Amino acid sequence: MIQYKSAREIETMREAGKVVAEVLDLISENVRPGITTKTLDKLAAEHFRKRNSRAAFYGYQGFPAHICVSIDEEVVHGIPGARKLVEGQLVSIDVGAIVDGYYGDAARSFAVGEISPEAEKLLAVTEESLNRGIGQCRVGKRLGDLSAAIQSYVESFGFSVVRDLVGHGIGRKMHEEPQVPNFGESGTGIEFKEGLVLAIEPMINSGKHDVRLLPDGWTVVTADGSYSAHFEHTVAITSNGPQILTVR
Repeated sequence: MIQYKSAREIETMREAGKVVAEVLDLISENVRPGITTKTLDKLAAEHFRKRNSRAAFYGYQGFPAHICVSIDEEVVHGIPGARKLVEGQLVSIDVGAIVDGYYGDAARSFAVGEISPEAEKLLAVTEESLNRGIGQCRVGKRLGDLSAAIQSYVESFGFSVVRDLVGHGIGRKMHEEPQVPNFGESGTGIEFKEGLVLAIEPMINSGKHDVRLLPDGWTVVTADGSYSAHFEHTVAITSNGPQILTVR
């Protein structure tokens, strides 16, 4: 069942979203060659404590870290550790926070130093596809309108949309109904109503859309070893249009 949020609930989720945005800003200032992914996780953990909030991912179904750090062909759910970032890599950071029982969830992908033109294009297209999906988050639109807007934009550049992973509703739980695919047909799916809050998260590959799970049980990678990028925002649908909650 879809849980529609009141204005008060959305404001609480906005506070959780601010914490998420602050962590992502902090990490963006520290993404550089030579830093370990564990150091990035520690920076996030310290900020969660400073803001009297909780990391949504830590301990979730046994996940062992405060943030997800996914590099190059890793699509999502990479586990921070001793690995050092290297010039030319893409790194995607996924962050979730809990404030007063409500969740915020967002992700950004970053260049580590100088990256290839293909990787730069992938980052730009993935971020813009998220913006185009958010643009469909209006009362009376349908879920398929959002999904199709992302898919059509991405595929026009020759990139592919991951099919095995999707966005989701969010609120008192990190994952609520409905699922939010990044592919679909306009005019299909549920009709958007005021109070619906979605975590919209295109995961885009430079090669084919197929993915596989690594033996660690968490990290999802592209099956063909191509680059992947990931951008995400938590968005509330209101009578005044979409409101992005995961901004400072």
